[in-house]
Amino acid sequence: MPADAPADRSRRDACPGAVSVHNAADGGLARIRVPGGTMTAPQFHAVFAASAALGDGQLELTSRANIQIRGLRLGAEAKLAERLREVGLLPSVTHELVRNIIASPLGAEQPLVNELDRELCSWPELAELPGRFLITVDSQGDVSGLGGDVGLAKVGPDWALLLAGEDTGVRVPENQTVTTVIAAAQEFLVERRRQGSVAWRMNELTEGPQRVLQRLGLPATRRRLMVRPAVPLPTGFATPRTLVVGAPLGRLDAAQCRELLRAAGSTVRLTPWRSVVLRGIEPSTVVGRDLITDPNSPWHGVTSCAGMPGCVKALADVRADAAAWLRSRPEPSAQRVHWSGCSRRCGRPQGSVVDVVATGEGYQVNEKLANDTAAAIAVARRDM
Repeated sequence: MPADAPADRSRRDACPGAVSVHNAADGGLARIRVPGGTMTAPQFHAVFAASAALGDGQLELTSRANIQIRGLRLGAEAKLAERLREVGLLPSVTHELVRNIIASPLGAEQPLVNELDRELCSWPELAELPGRFLITVDSQGDVSGLGGDVGLAKVGPDWALLLAGEDTGVRVPENQTVTTVIAAAQEFLVERRRQGSVAWRMNELTEGPQRVLQRLGLPATRRRLMVRPAVPLPTGFATPRTLVVGAPLGRLDAAQCRELLRAAGSTVRLTPWRSVVLRGIEPSTVVGRDLITDPNSPWHGVTSCAGMPGCVKALADVRADAAAWLRSRPEPSAQRVHWSGCSRRCGRPQGSVVDVVATGEGYQVNEKLANDTAAAIAVARRDM
């Protein structure tokens, strides 16, 4: 939906999951939650093998560091769930929609994320959390700006408690982080019921953060963190044993998945910027097969929704059109660009983004693309 459109909460939250799939124009769409974005190599292999056997053979990376499989045949969700359960990616059928935890891609907080995920699944009432509810765990100052409903941000030996993406002033010792986050999520549900609300997010409740903080009864400091806007981890970022690899338009085919596994160590880590962190790799490792490893690649910073033929609401094959536009460009845009098949703008990243939106008469661009050539979108289709 447009970034400035009011959210419609009169309908049921229809976020897809690994069990409750969304019926898209190209078949079933399953979203697999990966708390913290970390998967073992066997888990990653199992997911793309499942897509090859049950779906369209590709994987989509999401803005919450999760994975989607498209093109599932009718009834295939049962087989998918069985495959995921076997490799530990479906620890709770009742809670699978609410396991949205984003962590710093280069951080070391995955053990904390794992503990938080286990505790989240252990409380039956937390299955009522909306599928849009988001928890952030930020040790690097990079994901708090994604606007989590409940968040932790590292401050010295302790963690700052964030609600609706803002520092509450509460400082939480390491050994109380999980219980504090769980309590905040529980109080969100209590306050939502008290207000008779159908809110999906903390900031949609009347004085939501203030009311939840009051219910928690935790002491706060006067000093507050200034939460910075989230800045994407650069594609191609490298250290001697780490490499950030981008997926063109957020999609990976089977050959690209195999290439990632060949280059990876024991784990792969997904980022909320639709890229993959490979750790423990050899410095001489070469990753190819059209994966993005050059920060100066024209593909860097360009995203899109599914478009036609996957979405019934789409007015254009935005992936094909975006790819055609990218192939004509010698250098990356100075701004992030998101291609949308309709005015809903699904998958649009947060922050400053150039919107390229399909209409019935071509594409509408919300501002001129920096350093662009000829017409801003020369591939604008007039035959739709």
